[in-house]
Amino acid sequence: MIIRCSTKCSLGIDPRLKSPSQSPPFTSGSLTFPVLETRIYAAMESLTIKKLMDGSRSYFCFLEMIIWALSSHPTIARAAANAAQKHGMGPRGSALICGYTNYHRLLESSLADLKKKEDCLLCPTGFAANMAVMEDRIAIFSDALNHASIIDGIRLAERQHTVDVYVYRHCDMSHLSSLLSSCELKKKVVVTDSLFSMDGDFAPMNELVNLRERHGFLLVIDDAHGTLVCGKHGGGVAEEFNCDRQVDICIGTLSKAAGCHGGFIACSKKWKQLIQSRGRSFIFSTSSPVPIAAAAHAAVIVGKKEAWRRKAIWNRVQEFRALTGIPITSPIISLIVGSEEKALKASRHLLKSGFHVTAIRPPTVPPNSCRLRVTLCATHTADDLKKLTAALSCCINFQDIGLCNSRGTARL
Repeated sequence: MIIRCSTKCSLGIDPRLKSPSQSPPFTSGSLTFPVLETRIYAAMESLTIKKLMDGSRSYFCFLEMIIWALSSHPTIARAAANAAQKHGMGPRGSALICGYTNYHRLLESSLADLKKKEDCLLCPTGFAANMAVMEDRIAIFSDALNHASIIDGIRLAERQHTVDVYVYRHCDMSHLSSLLSSCELKKKVVVTDSLFSMDGDFAPMNELVNLRERHGFLLVIDDAHGTLVCGKHGGGVAEEFNCDRQVDICIGTLSKAAGCHGGFIACSKKWKQLIQSRGRSFIFSTSSPVPIAAAAHAAVIVGKKEAWRRKAIWNRVQEFRALTGIPITSPIISLIVGSEEKALKASRHLLKSGFHVTAIRPPTVPPNSCRLRVTLCATHTADDLKKLTAALSCCINFQDIGLCNSRGTARL
């Protein structure tokens, strides 16, 4: 993917920026606020295959948004353009008023089929999808490293209803089992990321399914990073681990592998009806624009058809393992280096070497667990990985890298 940036925009972190300790607080009325470090992000001008352009320089891009390189696929671009010419860009209103079209219906149908569910409900974002599900009087059990949108959905439910919230240690099924046994509420929901975005490890799906049979809870997974990437047909992590039917609700996004925008909830018809009537983030949000729905539908069709993309991604995973000796289990590679200084220094070195790899820092991750996050793309080649790992070896020691161990491993 070529991402063209304004020449006035710098990539990475400007070392001249003042740290919070160097900047005095500012006041607004009677309130005082600290000055935090400015986060710099690039203004993109164009998108194509796997490189990022900044003026006259090009960088190999190892960012999550291009994992399947579908955003510039001609079939998807044509679908969006045709829908825009016919219907315009505006989404008209919420889905319950006048924002639901045949394009949205086709997208919901294709996603339900992909996830092997009765039905599907579109939301404007993956964040909104997580917010919509968490609205009922229940006991919720959440993995400690779940995405912020899951956490905020739980917080919303906690504020509006009588909800008991239990947080179990990351992928620790013994801890989860103990918490489930101690809970006296009959309605229980376990919610987890299927593939964790900051650590690149899988939820232990088979163990979760076994606990579901024993305790009778509702199993909800956020498959944002598994959809179209995992599974024989791109159905996601549940398909990869052969437990599609045991997952009650699958939440996802269309902004990752699909290369579009929006979120969805794949579930039974009864759950869809319930969320339509109670999910505030669905009810009070504007529907996705028609061109986006048309493009996303095309992306799902292309994603299922072009299986070579899945094969290419998993080949790159194997090659990265062989080149570095790091036992990664997914295309999301989280190289934990520790301090912010180390992460930023490594990121700057890679930028100078021609690679755009993001340094992930607090509040996204806990203090002293800063990391470089590398995301492998379907259009990366074996030679691209050799060049990347050579550049990485100049700024980090692979043997010293911290890596979260996955309790589940996809088929490699």
